[in-house]
This record gives sequence, C-alpha cells and structure tokens, in this order.
Amino acid sequence: MNNLRKNIRKNPQSPRYVEIAKQVDQDATLDINSAIALVKKTATAKFVESVDLAIRLGIDPRKSDQNVRGLTNLPHGTGKIKKVAVLAKGDLAAEAEKAGADIVGADDLIAKIQAGERDFDVILATEEMAPQIGKIGRALGPKTPNKRNGTVTNNIATAVKEIKAATRVEYRTDKAGVVHMSIGKVNFTDEQLLENFKAGFGAVLKAKPSSAKGKYVESLTVSATMGPGISLDINLASKFAS
Repeated sequence: MNNLRKNIRKNPQSPRYVEIAKQVDQDATLDINSAIALVKKTATAKFVESVDLAIRLGIDPRKSDQNVRGLTNLPHGTGKIKKVAVLAKGDLAAEAEKAGADIVGADDLIAKIQAGERDFDVILATEEMAPQIGKIGRALGPKTPNKRNGTVTNNIATAVKEIKAATRVEYRTDKAGVVHMSIGKVNFTDEQLLENFKAGFGAVLKAKPSSAKGKYVESLTVSATMGPGISLDINLASKFAS
C-alpha cells in the first residue's frame, strides 16, 4: 500500500497526458502558429477541448492600481454557450428577452438570487437596477455586475447578444497575477484561433497599468483543456498581437 501511494504521488498525471506531454519541449518557446498546431496535435480527449491562454504578468495583484481586468471581443467567439441573466425593467427588460437572455427580472430576480438562484453564467444589469446590486453582491461574488467590465449597461441587447454568441470575453488577473482566457475550440480553423489570440492577448497588452514597472508579460502559454502547456515566444507573440 505504501509503495502504491508513492507511485501515485510520483505519477499524478494520466498515462494519456504523460504520452502527449512527450511531444512538448518544455525548454522551447514557439511562435503562435507553431504553438496552435501543437495544441491541436495534443488535444486527444474524447470531447472538443478549448484552447486556453495563461498569461503571467509582472504586476503586484495585491495593489488595486495594478489590477488588470477588462472586456474584449473575440471575432470568432469561444465556442462556449453561456446562460445569461439580466436585471432590468420595462422596455430594457423586453429588449433583453428579445436579444435572447435566458432569465430576465427585477426585484423578483433579486429575491430569487438571495434565495439561492445561480443557474446562469453571466448576469447583466441596467443602470436603473445598479443601486439594487448591493443586495446580491456577496451572493454573486465575481459575477456581480459592474460598470468597469461592461456588465452594467443600458446597451443591454448588444451585451446579451455578444455574450450569447460567446464573442465577449472578460479577463482579469487572479491572486497570482495570471490571466486565464479561452480563445476558442480545437475544431476552430488555425486562422480563427490566430485572430482570436490577437484580439485577446492584444487586449491584455493594452491594459498594462501605468504603475506597473519592469517586465509586463513574464510568461505566456497556450494549451488544450486537457493538454500540456506550450510556451510562446513573448516578443513574437507581442509583435503579432500589437
């Protein structure tokens, strides 16, 4: 039993992962074209995997003025279907429903969320409903609508359509200063993934805080959902996305 436990600790990854990881040189940094080709080659799961970016930034995530977050539109979307809830009244509520929102409500939706309703991926709010958001902020956590990331807006129909089409992507640094972002699926064409990469990584580059000093992007990797990380050449990637 002790030997079995030791073997489990030494080999935490599945045999499938270990085998595909052999195709990736961990000491090499690739251009984005070569990296995408390798991502597709290492995507061997039994479902259509996403293509994910991990961008480690040279910032101090504990400082509010160095918090990198925002919205960008990927020209070909992420390939993921999201369920959208909207806090709205009157004509804007009708616009949200027409645009395809899955759940639309006002005080009644707030009451449902307070009671535990969480069956949505994104929640939007109109400016009229913004003062009510404080009632559910603790319950929603990072999903809480706010103006900074564009989830409090009166342009509600456009916001719903972009999210439902999975073209609108929100990015933000985690506690370790890393931005995680999906740029599509492995069944996208290379051209679609390249254009999505340019839009996504380019947005993060433009969001560099003025207070951040030194090297902004410390590492950049791309991978399939169940695949190994593939390191990108930061200089080449930055030139491509600029």
